[in-house]
Amino acid sequence: MLRVLVVDEDVKRSSEVVHALMTAGYHVTSILESGTDLYAKVREVQPDVIIIDMESPDRDMLEHLHVISRNDPRAIVMFCQDDAKETISAAVKAGVSAYVVDGLQPHRIKPILQTAVARFEEFQELRGELAKAKNSLAERKLLERAKGILMRRRGYGEDEAYHALRKLAMNRNKRLIDVAESVIEAEELLG
Repeated sequence: MLRVLVVDEDVKRSSEVVHALMTAGYHVTSILESGTDLYAKVREVQPDVIIIDMESPDRDMLEHLHVISRNDPRAIVMFCQDDAKETISAAVKAGVSAYVVDGLQPHRIKPILQTAVARFEEFQELRGELAKAKNSLAERKLLERAKGILMRRRGYGEDEAYHALRKLAMNRNKRLIDVAESVIEAEELLG
C-alpha cells in the first residue's frame, strides 16, 4: 500500500482527494495546507508519493521539492493550473515525476499515481546506473594513473604495471582501486 502525503491549500478539495486516495487503496500519511515544512514532514512520515495541488508552484515550493529530490527522493505528483512551459520545466527539474495541468480529478488519481511511481522508479534506476558508471570511470582513471606511475618509476610495460598492482592488492588483501590510490598518494608524497 502506497503511503501518500497531500499538500493542498484548499481544505475542501483536499478532503475529496484524501477520500479518492483511500478509496483507491492508498494510505494518506498527512495533509499539509502549504509547503512551508514540507521537507521536515517528508522526513517524519516517509511517504512513497507526494501529491501537490496548487494554482502554480512558486519558487519556495520548487526549492523544497529540489531539496527533497536531492536528499530524500520520492515520487512527486503536481496538479496545477499553470501550463507555462517554463513552469513545467522548473517543476520537472525540481524533481516532479508527473505534472498534471487542469486540476485534480478524483477518478484520475490512481492511474496518474501508478504512472508517476513507475517513472520515478525508472528514473532512480537510471540515476543509480549513471552513478555506477561515473564511479567506474573514475576508478579506471585512477588505475591508469597508478599504472603510469609504475611504468615511469620502474620501467614497467603496461601489462607489467597492471599485474604488479594486482599482485600487491592480492598480497595485502585490498581492492585494486585502493592499491592504485596508495600508489598515487605515495607518488604525490615523494614527488
